[in-house]
Amino acid sequence: MEIESTFHMYVQPEVHPQLTPFCTELTGIIQAMVDGQPSLQQVLERVDEWMAKEGLLDPNVKSIFVTCGDWDLKVMLPGQCQYLGLPVADYFKQWINLKKAYSFAMGCWPKNGLLDMNKGLSLQHIGRPHSGIDDCKNIANIMKTLAYRGFIFKQTSKPF
Repeated sequence: MEIESTFHMYVQPEVHPQLTPFCTELTGIIQAMVDGQPSLQQVLERVDEWMAKEGLLDPNVKSIFVTCGDWDLKVMLPGQCQYLGLPVADYFKQWINLKKAYSFAMGCWPKNGLLDMNKGLSLQHIGRPHSGIDDCKNIANIMKTLAYRGFIFKQTSKPF
């Protein structure tokens, strides 16, 4: 029940290369953090390499992505890949929506996402909201807490 490996990279935006003030205010990501970084295609190739290195592509290993909502893997990533003419790897086509899992476990919907889930479980929020790597740490912490309480996680996404 501990984090064994982490993948984190920034992506150089291709369509709108200049970050908006809204993006910077929401995520804390500044222009210098994305300038000169790999393209989405390059980062997705590196995700695949990392998953292979970690043994997550082995057919005998069960793994699944966990998101705070369906939007990232149901809408954003497939839409961006379609726009750029990139394939979407099969492992991105199924996931656990932590909001749904939390609502099954706790009996209430977390309107404010990770902040409400942390509060409902008496957990300290880690880092900055909407910072991808900090969100991952909070997701892992929430999952660990729910698992210790006996919750069994299941895929929540519908097959494509």
